[in-house]
Formats: sequence, C-alpha cells, structure tokens
Amino acid sequence: MSAGPSTPSASRKRSRWQSDEEDNNEGQQLTINPVKRRIKKLNKDLASPPSAPSLPKTPTISRNPLHSVYVPPRTRHPPIIPSRSVYCYERLNQIEEGSYGVVFRAKEKSTGDIVALKKLKLDEEKNGFPITALREINALMTCRHENVVGIREVVVGDTLTQVFVVMDFIEHDLKSLLTLMPSPFLQSEIKTLMLQLLSAVKHCHANWILHRDLKTSNLLMNNRGTIMVADFGLARRYGDPVGIGGMTQLVVTLWYRAPEILLGAEEYSTAVDLWSVGCIFAELLLKEPLFQAKNELELISMIFKLLGPPTNTSWPSYSSLPLSKTITLPSPQPHQFRQKFQYMTTAGIDLLMSLLTYDPEQRISAEEALEHPYFTESPLPKHPDLFGSFPSAAAGEKKRKVFDSPSAPARAADYKLLTEFDP
Repeated sequence: MSAGPSTPSASRKRSRWQSDEEDNNEGQQLTINPVKRRIKKLNKDLASPPSAPSLPKTPTISRNPLHSVYVPPRTRHPPIIPSRSVYCYERLNQIEEGSYGVVFRAKEKSTGDIVALKKLKLDEEKNGFPITALREINALMTCRHENVVGIREVVVGDTLTQVFVVMDFIEHDLKSLLTLMPSPFLQSEIKTLMLQLLSAVKHCHANWILHRDLKTSNLLMNNRGTIMVADFGLARRYGDPVGIGGMTQLVVTLWYRAPEILLGAEEYSTAVDLWSVGCIFAELLLKEPLFQAKNELELISMIFKLLGPPTNTSWPSYSSLPLSKTITLPSPQPHQFRQKFQYMTTAGIDLLMSLLTYDPEQRISAEEALEHPYFTESPLPKHPDLFGSFPSAAAGEKKRKVFDSPSAPARAADYKLLTEFDP
C-alpha cells in the first residue's frame, strides 16, 4: 500500500546535495501546520528578550560534500583568460614556411622582446581545430626544458583562421649553420651539442612525448652555444593503449626515418627518435646528411650498405614486419662504420652504432646515451659560452664583407724608401 499524502515519507524526495541533518529537520517540520509554526515562532521572538551574540559554532563536516575531497575547489584552479590579440606584436620579417605553418620574427610592443610567431595553417580546415596544432601546443607546454624551445602564449587575429603560437626567438637552425660554417664543428663542440640534444629527448620521453621529426633543421641554436628542439607538429603522446589503428608511418623526414617505420611497423616506441639522433650525430661529424636518399627503397639500400643486412641476431623481429617479405636482402657483409668515420675514436663509433641499431629493443635510450664513455674521454665537451657566434639569417643579418687589405710592399721599395732619408 502506498503512503498517504500527509505521510512524511511521501512528501518530497531528498536532494542529492542535502545533508543528513537538514533531512531530519525537514522530516520533523513536515508534521506541523505551516501557519501554526509561523505564529508560534513570532510569539516566541516577541516574548524572549534579545540575547547576547553567541559564539560561532564549530563547522561540522558534511557527510555529503559539494565536491570530491580528492579535487580542490574551483577557486584553486587557474582562471580562464581569453587569448590576447596578435596586434600586441609588431611583425618584423618572415623566417620560413613549413607544412603546418608560417614563422615570423616579431617584437612585443609593450616589452620590446623579440619572439617567433608561428601562424597555424587553418585556411582549409573544415573539421575544427587541427589535431596537429593541438598536439604541438600541448607538447610544448608539457616539455618545458632548457633545450626545448619555450612557448609563451597563443594569440589570435580578426578571423577564426588567424591563430598564432608565440615562442622564444632563436637566431639559427643547425642545418643552415652547417651549410654556412667555413669549417665543421670540433669534437668538443659536437659533444656539447649531443649532450644538449640527448637531454632534451630524454625529457620529452620522460613526459610521454614522441617528437617524430628530429632533424637538423628542427634544432635551433643561439649565439651562446645552446641548441633547442623545435617544431613539435608531428609530436604525440604515447603509451598503452596507442589508439585505434596503431600509429601512422607518415612521420619523420625521410633521411632521418628509422628502419622499422620504413618496413611498415604499426607500433613503435621512443627508439624512432633515437635513430634520428644517430643520423644527426653523423651529420655533425660529416657536415652533410648521412642518408641522402630520394625514396624509401634507396634509403633502405643505403642503410643495408652501412650497417650490413639485418640478421636473426641483429633484428629478431625483422621477418614479422609487414614489408619485410617484399625486400630481397643482399648477401651478408660487415658494417662500414669505420670506413665511413675514419677519424672517430672507438667510443665515438660505439655510441653511433648504438644509436643506429636495427632492433628497436636493442637501440640505446637517451638516458643511457648520456652516460656513454664518449662524453668523458678527451677532448671533453666545450662550455657553450665558448662557442663562436655567427650572423643570423632569421634576424635578417648579412654576413660581413671581408675587406681587401693592401698588399705588402716589395722589399726593394722598402729598402729604397728607408735609404732616401739616410744622410
């Protein structure tokens, strides 16, 4: 049988935000006539003299709080602030244009700071904000490190397609610097650059970020000998699960692409970044890219020639890769590292071979590479402050013209000039 309308249990459902004390008081008050309750309260207030203010009661902790005890209240979260306008910056010059945006050099009007503005390409975007831009912004905000380019803010223009990422301005990129330098880096300088690169890669991997496009043109260098990893347009978080459909093979510029990606691996790890680091290491030594291939097949052939064809020992999972059946392996031959890098020490060759290892499971990690004996043997890494400085093409600086000095006078003329004043 259902309860009647005057029964307390059928009055009103208890609110999920209501405390037990309020619930009990409400149940008791429902049995009293509302009119009589108000008259009784009014007579009580008129009859009783005003009393001294009572001390505040000790607050009781409700058994049903308004928010989870594991989540801080909203007042502790950072406030949501709208993006500033791009017109807070003065455009100076265009630096470069890539697949995912155009980079400008600009000056903040209020402070005079020189920054880099990356305009995201949103003109033909029909499905909302591009995932590549979201990944890049998230990766830059996650991987704050002295050797990762710093992100300052995101500013907007007048239309929905004008979104700019504001980053620190760095004078050079390593690729242009290697092209313009009159002589290659010294061994001590290469060690310093490699330590900084490995430190940045280790930090990114510790924060579950894969860069997936490490190359010399994405390494920026200032005039104080510090390099910074930039261009996180292909970066993404990794872990388990990796997402529906695995991970794409359309990553990493061809010359720096790991063999497991070339052979169609649907899942890969941080080892793909370390292969790219090995290619950068070789490029610093040779002053030119290690694998200058025109397509994937030529690149695989060049890798086989340098490392020797893979075997069951060097790469046990090679036969399980999707494209391994379509490639005919050459006859077994030893690696050619010593012939290619004749002036490298044994420790340097060992580090390079550890980075350029076929099997991703056996490839050295960034943390292990930082402890390699190559960095403790002579010559020791040079301090960044001792690096030379170069004119910045990104800042519009031109190389100084070398003035022709006058030639030295002939000896006969010198003798004649000196003897003219003899007595």
